[in-house]
Amino acid sequence: MLKILGEKAKKAERVLMTASTQMKNEALRNIALALTENSDYIIEQNLVDVKNGRENGMSESMIDRLTLTKERIEAMANAVLQIVSYDDPCGKVVSGQKRPNGLLIEKVTVPMGVIAVIFEARPNVTVDAAALCLKSGNSVILRGGKEAINSNKAAAKIMREAISKAGLPEDCIQLVEDTSRESSLALMKMNGYVDVLIPRGGAGLIRACVENSTVPVIETGTGNCHIYIDKDAELSMAEEIVFNAKTSRVSVCNACESLVVHKDIAEKVLPRLKERLDTKNVKWHGDEAVCSIIPDCLPATDEDYGKEYLDYEISVRVVSNIDEAISHIMKYSTGHSECIITQNYAASRKFTSEVDAAAVYVNASTRFTDGGEFGFGAEIGISTQKLHARGPLGLPELTTFKYTVYGNGQVR
Repeated sequence: MLKILGEKAKKAERVLMTASTQMKNEALRNIALALTENSDYIIEQNLVDVKNGRENGMSESMIDRLTLTKERIEAMANAVLQIVSYDDPCGKVVSGQKRPNGLLIEKVTVPMGVIAVIFEARPNVTVDAAALCLKSGNSVILRGGKEAINSNKAAAKIMREAISKAGLPEDCIQLVEDTSRESSLALMKMNGYVDVLIPRGGAGLIRACVENSTVPVIETGTGNCHIYIDKDAELSMAEEIVFNAKTSRVSVCNACESLVVHKDIAEKVLPRLKERLDTKNVKWHGDEAVCSIIPDCLPATDEDYGKEYLDYEISVRVVSNIDEAISHIMKYSTGHSECIITQNYAASRKFTSEVDAAAVYVNASTRFTDGGEFGFGAEIGISTQKLHARGPLGLPELTTFKYTVYGNGQVR
């Protein structure tokens, strides 16, 4: 079955890679319109997934990720329309040179080909990934988790019909409906059909892809994001940033999962933070110093400090200085987003220089690590690796390049 999908994707790729920007944009407009016109049908299918999720004990934070409403579908459609307004990333001459022998060499951006996206209970990813791949000239094979299968099937059906009306092959977008582990592993080994694999989900999924895939992988997403409150921090600012980063949406990869506090201000700031986070019933896991200040704090384990909770929980540690803070962060960081809160310029420069992550913040919430917030538009995920792409993974990162060489009979 997957081989058939791969063959269809390769065939569609040959059409899509030469499609005009106008045709791709028309297909995207059709998708946006079809999503809004069929929102009742999508929600009907999504309710089946939500019901199944609750019956299977899915956490409320994950239910939130899974749930679609008219407002969220409208937001998905608007995100697709926003992609229409972006420059086409394909066919751009990145550089050019004329060699002494008369050869003219140009470096030109081109689609990657066939992109496979494996993701979990996020039906919006179905639309985001398909739209981004379409605009960047790539056909896409989507493989979502079983938790969102009905929502994903509905969205894929609607999108395939929409792009065919624009004259593009419906197989530019395909969904793997087999949600077994075997189908996921097989997709990871689709060399010859799939050019790159992008996992979008938790640590387990990303690790499985990195360890098992023979197709090149762009590693994305796991976010054990830290906020370090320096001794020279403005405490009211720290309170607002931590509250936003931890609680505005706990199920996303740019939420704060770990808090590091300088010992000189720990007794002042920790009770304030505890009182504020208690309004959202956030569970604390802390070291001995934290537990002595916050009586109902649970003792933290090494696993707690390395955990991406994706829930109303946070790990907390008190440190003696900024060097200890940076060492702690770099030990447990997943390379996503890290933040320092301080009014000390030297401390901020030291932090941004020595902390190695896709995004490093000074006095701002980690929740901004997002293509739209960075001004890059919609993204397929946040890359936490260092090869090819890092940070928000948008249209330019879904292309590669080739050299076109123009001669006049030159031989070597």
